[in-house]
Amino acid sequence: MILKKLLETVCGILAGLALFAIMVLTFLDVSGRKMLNHSITGSLELTELLMVVVIFGALPLVSERGEHVVFDSLDALVPDALKRVQRALVHLLCAAALMALGWLMWQTGTDFMASGETTAQLKILKAPFIYGMGLLCGFTGLIHLSLILRPLDHEETEGGAL
Repeated sequence: MILKKLLETVCGILAGLALFAIMVLTFLDVSGRKMLNHSITGSLELTELLMVVVIFGALPLVSERGEHVVFDSLDALVPDALKRVQRALVHLLCAAALMALGWLMWQTGTDFMASGETTAQLKILKAPFIYGMGLLCGFTGLIHLSLILRPLDHEETEGGAL
């Protein structure tokens, strides 16, 4: 319960602040362009980096809450025992994919740090963002592993469906 609250607080604040920063940056950039005929230098790069923070900061929250898009049209026809097996396999596959992706991103971050890779205009180091993406993917993978043990009805009462 404490870890869940910590997850919601840290990831929620991270994603929320980044989204707010995008909103302020966009407002100032458009206002400057329209009123002063001058946009903010590097605003596109900043928006891209902040989008990374929003997306990967929210990923653990979306997974923990079971709010991914779900195709459940055939669920009424599937027996509960098969649903449990299906659910476990899906979470296992998601965990493996996210942890592998996290590992690859960490390796990429290491390569970017060694080469000093930066954004084109503002020269912001990319490695910290890549490392963050890797950590959050790995953490989300761990969340999917923990979801294998969660009771079946939890996801059916929470989350969205298509």
